[in-house]
Amino acid sequence: MEQIDPIFEIELEDCPVCRGVGAIEDEQNWCVYVMCMDCGTETAHVDYKTPEERLIAAQQAAHLWNIGKVVHPGACD
Repeated sequence: MEQIDPIFEIELEDCPVCRGVGAIEDEQNWCVYVMCMDCGTETAHVDYKTPEERLIAAQQAAHLWNIGKVVHPGACD
Protein backbone atom coordinates (compact mmCIF):
# COMPACT_ATOMS: atom_id res chain seq x y z
CA MET A 1 0.00 0.00 0.00
CA GLU A 2 1.36 3.39 -1.02
CA GLN A 3 1.77 5.90 1.79
CA ILE A 4 0.29 9.38 1.35
CA ASP A 5 2.79 12.23 1.54
CA PRO A 6 2.11 13.98 4.89
CA ILE A 7 2.33 17.46 3.36
CA PHE A 8 -0.83 16.72 1.38
CA GLU A 9 -2.74 15.94 4.57
CA ILE A 10 -2.29 19.49 5.93
CA GLU A 11 -5.63 21.30 6.10
CA LEU A 12 -5.94 24.41 3.97
CA GLU A 13 -8.62 27.08 4.08
CA ASP A 14 -10.23 28.34 0.86
CA CYS A 15 -8.27 30.96 -1.06
CA PRO A 16 -8.43 34.29 0.80
CA VAL A 17 -8.89 36.15 -2.51
CA CYS A 18 -11.36 34.10 -4.59
CA ARG A 19 -12.40 31.24 -2.27
CA GLY A 20 -10.89 28.72 -4.70
CA VAL A 21 -8.99 25.56 -3.81
CA GLY A 22 -5.45 25.86 -2.51
CA ALA A 23 -2.75 23.24 -3.03
CA ILE A 24 0.67 22.76 -1.50
CA GLU A 25 3.36 22.83 -4.16
CA ASP A 26 6.88 21.40 -3.75
CA GLU A 27 9.50 23.00 -5.99
CA GLN A 28 11.93 20.18 -6.68
CA ASN A 29 13.10 19.65 -3.13
CA TRP A 30 14.15 23.18 -2.19
CA CYS A 31 10.94 24.99 -1.14
CA VAL A 32 7.20 24.65 -0.67
CA TYR A 33 4.34 27.13 -1.01
CA VAL A 34 0.56 27.15 -1.28
CA MET A 35 -1.09 28.27 -4.51
CA CYS A 36 -4.73 28.78 -5.51
CA MET A 37 -5.69 26.52 -8.39
CA ASP A 38 -8.23 29.11 -9.58
CA CYS A 39 -6.66 32.58 -9.40
CA GLY A 40 -2.94 31.93 -8.88
CA THR A 41 -2.65 33.60 -5.50
CA GLU A 42 0.25 32.14 -3.53
CA THR A 43 2.21 32.33 -0.31
CA ALA A 44 5.88 33.10 0.06
CA HIS A 45 8.16 30.20 -0.77
CA VAL A 46 9.38 28.48 2.39
CA ASP A 47 12.74 26.80 1.83
CA TYR A 48 14.06 23.63 3.40
CA LYS A 49 17.34 21.76 3.21
CA THR A 50 16.56 18.27 4.51
CA PRO A 51 13.63 15.86 4.18
CA GLU A 52 12.99 16.36 7.88
CA GLU A 53 12.56 20.12 7.38
CA ARG A 54 10.14 19.63 4.46
CA LEU A 55 7.03 18.94 6.61
CA ILE A 56 7.82 21.90 8.87
CA ALA A 57 8.20 24.16 5.82
CA ALA A 58 4.87 22.91 4.43
CA GLN A 59 3.17 23.60 7.77
CA GLN A 60 4.60 27.13 7.75
CA ALA A 61 3.35 27.75 4.20
CA ALA A 62 -0.09 26.40 5.15
CA HIS A 63 -0.20 28.70 8.17
CA LEU A 64 0.59 31.71 5.96
CA TRP A 65 -2.19 30.65 3.59
CA ASN A 66 -4.72 30.06 6.36
CA ILE A 67 -4.14 33.51 7.88
CA GLY A 68 -4.33 35.23 4.48
CA LYS A 69 -0.65 36.23 4.04
CA VAL A 70 -0.65 35.83 0.26
CA VAL A 71 0.36 37.58 -2.94
CA HIS A 72 -2.16 37.89 -5.75
CA PRO A 73 -0.75 38.03 -9.30
CA GLY A 74 -3.32 40.42 -10.78
CA ALA A 75 -6.97 41.29 -11.25
CA CYS A 76 -9.58 38.82 -10.02
CA ASP A 77 -12.78 37.95 -11.90
